[in-house]
Amino acid sequence: MGEPTIASVGESTVVGVQPVDLGVRTGVVDERDTVPEVPALGPGAPRPQPPAPPRLRLGPPPPTDQLRGWIVTWVLTVIAGIVRFIGLNRPTDGGTPVFDEKHYVPQAWQMLRNGGVEDNPGYELVVHPPLGKQLIAIGELLLGYNGWGWRAAAALSGTIMVLLVIRVARRLTRSTLLGAVAGVLLICDGLSHVQSRMGMLDVFAALFTLAAFATLICDRDDVRARLAVVLAEGRIDDSPYGPRLGVRWWRFATGLLLGLSCAVKWSGVYWLAAFAVLTLVFDATARRAAGVRRPWVGTIVRDLAPAVWVLALLPVLVYIGSWWGWFRSETGIDRNVVGYDRGANGVGPDGPWAFVPDALRSLWFYSAHVLDFHAGLTTQVSGQHPWESKPWTWPMGLRPMLYYYEGSVQGCGQASCVGAIMLIATGARYVDARGQTNHAAYAAARAASLTTNQESAVQAGTRAAEGSMSERGHACAHMKVNVDAGHFTPGGSVRATVTCTADLSDLVGFGLPGSKTFSFTAVAPLEEHRSIP
Repeated sequence: MGEPTIASVGESTVVGVQPVDLGVRTGVVDERDTVPEVPALGPGAPRPQPPAPPRLRLGPPPPTDQLRGWIVTWVLTVIAGIVRFIGLNRPTDGGTPVFDEKHYVPQAWQMLRNGGVEDNPGYELVVHPPLGKQLIAIGELLLGYNGWGWRAAAALSGTIMVLLVIRVARRLTRSTLLGAVAGVLLICDGLSHVQSRMGMLDVFAALFTLAAFATLICDRDDVRARLAVVLAEGRIDDSPYGPRLGVRWWRFATGLLLGLSCAVKWSGVYWLAAFAVLTLVFDATARRAAGVRRPWVGTIVRDLAPAVWVLALLPVLVYIGSWWGWFRSETGIDRNVVGYDRGANGVGPDGPWAFVPDALRSLWFYSAHVLDFHAGLTTQVSGQHPWESKPWTWPMGLRPMLYYYEGSVQGCGQASCVGAIMLIATGARYVDARGQTNHAAYAAARAASLTTNQESAVQAGTRAAEGSMSERGHACAHMKVNVDAGHFTPGGSVRATVTCTADLSDLVGFGLPGSKTFSFTAVAPLEEHRSIP
């Protein structure tokens, strides 16, 4: 006689009868084994399923429509480039940069004339690493000191981000369609559109961070493919910690790109920490899916040390390398501060850190000054910046940033219009247009209810609606106000309907054809005991 055993096969469970043999390992069915016939347990009993292929145990395969995937990617990328580069030289402040371009654009120009480093005469206000300004400087070198020159690198970065989003979304969802949808959403996003058309640093930091995430996802898939090979060869149980995975070039690229992100803005260090945790979680879950007996311990034993090198030491080296212009300079800010008499802020030639090269000690001193500057940007009420906005308000655009304002714009269909560029997400702009319509209807109904006759009610309601739209930014290209004062008697009511037609080009930030109409009706009661002539 034999005794029943239960063995896991892929994602199914097989119940069978095997003879007992103390000299043979029982209870385990290898991927290469043939599953024996299972005796029927009754009428209609299900037959056992064959083991899942090793690769499927580690996740679904990538999409097979590679040609179509790349065609979609490049078509949408070209569209993104068109909408980001068209009219890139506008606006300017009389031929000079606008908003915070006034910091970074001149510093980039200084790098061209000063050997790769800002001279910034007169004051110390170089508070970000050099890489972003070096990229702006490339555009200025090729196209000159004008709107095209100082914004070209940003527009190119914003275009590349669309390509990356399409490929990352396609890889995550295994769907070319969903990848295309993600790309279209980024093309239409107002925040990304504005940042891609300004000579500032944020778009470069976003590009390198997004690229780092893309390579991290590629590394995840590559690790699972390697584990599938080991699983197919039957070597997954050679060690309780699983196999060594060899050199992982995709993860190496992740560390390189995160170093570049930090070389644009220090905020990249947050993504560095997040991606370090994420890659270890990816490794542990992949080992567990492959059937490694101790996946989390195996991740610590096999993967932690290489991750520290790639995601800690490598980014530091890349960051330091981005200061090449400052290191070779003799006039860079605080370049030769070691040994220089600066009183309490001086850096002596001796001390416990004397073994560190003077250039690195000078960079450390300079970075401490930059940190002091950022630490002084308080969010306390007593010293709050007038344009401060909290991060949790950004998705709703509750405190949009004004980048450019022109008080008198001609050729807009009215005697005079206001032109402005604001940093606001597309979804928030859509919600804002609807909110303006609602607010205008309430204002019209309220103003109409305070008048004494029907004719005055219609006039007052119309003026109130138009004034509300004007005060709140006038997101409507066409507006219609209908004040119904037919029940204008004591105890009656007045109804105001405002219809707003907003051009999609306004909602998404560029020349997209079509429009969206919003309509809202508000009702205001009339006092029952009021006197109406």
